[in-house]
Amino acid sequence: MTRVQGCPLCDETGGRLVHDATKFRVIHAVEAGFPAFYRVVWKEHVAEWSELSSADRSLCMDAVAVVEQSLRDALAPAKINLAALGNMVPHLHWHVIARFDWDTRFPAPVWAPAQRERDAAREAAVEAALPAVERDMVQRLSSRSF
Repeated sequence: MTRVQGCPLCDETGGRLVHDATKFRVIHAVEAGFPAFYRVVWKEHVAEWSELSSADRSLCMDAVAVVEQSLRDALAPAKINLAALGNMVPHLHWHVIARFDWDTRFPAPVWAPAQRERDAAREAAVEAALPAVERDMVQRLSSRSF
């Protein structure tokens, strides 16, 4: 497996580990104001989606879809944002972010200026639901041939 010294996603988990599969891991990222922010991190160091084989692209996107569906089923967000930017960390990873109409930036992107104050009670309610969401996510990921 190709690893690059100094790459934060090669050197570290990248967040709280939720699921560790052979070719990818799912982590919960701590991002203020976005309590249901996850990443699917490809373990091998590649920068671009096109560097993966067709089979690996399918496997990776299936994992992203499982994370998304788990969040949708449990949290009923207004929207799920998916992104694979890699400008700051050129190591393939997908952001899977549950967005709510009450979050500080909705409907704008997560990096946009805040439009309203944070709602601590609603954020705490989402955070309280995450252990069950993650158990479901792990069960779904474990039941497939990843």
